[in-house]
Amino acid sequence: MEELPISPSGVLMQTNFITPAHEEKLVHIFQNELEWPDRPGRLSLHYGYTFSYKTFGIDENIPFKPFPDWLVPLLPTTEGRQPDQVCLQHYAPGTGIPPHVDTHSTYDQLYALSLGAPVFMQFRDKVSGERTDVDLVPRSMLQMSGDSRLHWTHSIKSRKTDTLSDGTVRLRQDRWSITYRWLREGGECECGDENLCDTAQSRIGVEREYRWKQYESDAKKDEENKVTVPDVVQKDHDV
Repeated sequence: MEELPISPSGVLMQTNFITPAHEEKLVHIFQNELEWPDRPGRLSLHYGYTFSYKTFGIDENIPFKPFPDWLVPLLPTTEGRQPDQVCLQHYAPGTGIPPHVDTHSTYDQLYALSLGAPVFMQFRDKVSGERTDVDLVPRSMLQMSGDSRLHWTHSIKSRKTDTLSDGTVRLRQDRWSITYRWLREGGECECGDENLCDTAQSRIGVEREYRWKQYESDAKKDEENKVTVPDVVQKDHDV
């Protein structure tokens, strides 16, 4: 793979990682041989360890799920190791992912193979506000390392179109991806980024803000602020 000459550093890509014929077979498997959740929005399936959308680590209550035969030839290796967690995703037109970094203490390497339609991924430096868009073209393998992996957030905006550098407006279509993650040995990151690294934050006493905790906090506030109608008013409205 070749590193892209952009900021952030550490974005590597190999175009045509697979052939169009191989991509067609994979899309057929995704569309016809897998059981996706029955709900709207971005859909996910997991192999190896299961990614936890509650803790952003792995779900320790779900056993390791072996990789299917069709997936094994697509597993990249780093230092002789296969990924520990693989996530298949389907993006219907208009869906995306919010800005985030994959958990520093849990995950080390991060790769992603794109299938179907292209889409822009946006990298953002939370300190400077600098943004960079990378076009994830079909059949390309992306690797995030260094700054792109640890110190910039990445996201896919939820919208129906992407605008190219020449002004062309490109309609989004169905896209699938395979994301590969390796567990970080030792379970601690030494990057020291107190804005984005959960290890660095925990060392200075900052508790990580999980989405589910925010939901619980918001629900508690709603309950505390709920207006109670006096009994006399309630009786007046009884039928």
